[in-house]
Amino acid sequence: MKVKKLIFIGMCSGLLMVSCQKDEPTSLNLDLDLKSAMIDAAGGAPISTYMLPESWDYNSIPQDSNNPLTKEKVELGQMLFHETVFATENVFPITAGEYSCASCHHAGAGFQSGMAQGIGEGGEGFGIIGESRVRNLLCAPELCDVQPLRTPTSMNGAYQPLMLWNGQFGATDQNIGTEDRWKEDTPLATNKLGFEGLETQAIAGLTVHRIGYSESAVVEHGYKELWDAAFPEVAVEERYDLVRAGLAIAAYERTVMANDAPFQMYLAGNKSALSDYQKEGGILFFGKAQCASCHNGPALNDMEFHSLGLNEFVPSEVVHYNVDDPSQFGRFSFTGVEADKYKFKTPQLYNLKGLSFFGHGASKRSVKEMIEYKNMAVAENSNVAAHQLSEQFVPLGLTDEEVDKITAFVTTGLYDANLERYVPSELPSGQCFPNNDSQSQQDLGCQ
Repeated sequence: MKVKKLIFIGMCSGLLMVSCQKDEPTSLNLDLDLKSAMIDAAGGAPISTYMLPESWDYNSIPQDSNNPLTKEKVELGQMLFHETVFATENVFPITAGEYSCASCHHAGAGFQSGMAQGIGEGGEGFGIIGESRVRNLLCAPELCDVQPLRTPTSMNGAYQPLMLWNGQFGATDQNIGTEDRWKEDTPLATNKLGFEGLETQAIAGLTVHRIGYSESAVVEHGYKELWDAAFPEVAVEERYDLVRAGLAIAAYERTVMANDAPFQMYLAGNKSALSDYQKEGGILFFGKAQCASCHNGPALNDMEFHSLGLNEFVPSEVVHYNVDDPSQFGRFSFTGVEADKYKFKTPQLYNLKGLSFFGHGASKRSVKEMIEYKNMAVAENSNVAAHQLSEQFVPLGLTDEEVDKITAFVTTGLYDANLERYVPSELPSGQCFPNNDSQSQQDLGCQ
């Protein structure tokens, strides 16, 4: 028997090797198949279509022509994004100087909040990736600064000309023709400034999220030199305001990209950056599973709005949720167009590993659960009629193994483990960030 076994092994050498191993895909074959699937998904464009630029390569980063990127502006924006000292438009006296943009968009959670519902003012604590932030019991729930939908990431935003789940922020792209919705005395009026989504959201968000600036505060907290370097062309009497702060923050956000993820390294030529298992998942992602019909381009998101019939927040699971809030209607809540009802903007897919809430209403608790939901294509929200569902929301016929492979590609292949490179080591104010309440200080070790 031992001799026969050796003879069999010998047959699998030389010219007969291919036939003996025909059922085992090689890395080379997987690379060819993945390349072919990506090219097909990109409509014949090369695989470089999916590459994210380096964060310092401003000429390659999509930007608003009215807010050109500069090193000085990005540096100021990085500080302001994380700074808590300007949280001075607070409703509750005890919360002054305790929160920042990064309270709900921090590196540890892929620039999401790490929770079902982000909490700015009115929250306390942080945990590891923001998962332990809770309401300060001295703050009334209905007055806390909480989001009506799950907080979307601010990462890879350079590839999203419109912002928020309903795309309401941004004066360009699909928002051309929606000028009648830009009501005065509402955040939507910020669209009248003419900027793209990132800039518009950053400017409007500072007021919405209770952050304020003045020349005296800028000077007092050590920001004047940074601010002057970022906006030397702006008259001094107009320089230290919400608009300039928002433009700096947006400039910084445009540079925050998951360009060190294994998939990005693979696209750059390192074929071993992805495992064979991840490559098989990528082939399915761009092929059979049709993920790229919506998740396409460098950030793996289109700028379309789709209805997948997902549920809204469960009121008992969040700080505060008004069941009559119009945000549950998605794009319709902004446009008023009936055909837009229950349609939400396609999210980007990088750095989802370790998160526990997915979908605009946080109804899914893992990447795998989200993929399984899309595979079965059975709407969970009874309020969404069949005719309102996206044409792409159809059963895919994926096996359990195929779902697992796609999950591996998304969770680990698209995971940039070094997002802390976008976080400052310290702030000019010296305050704790992204939160500065006493429990967060303890959690973050910056007391």
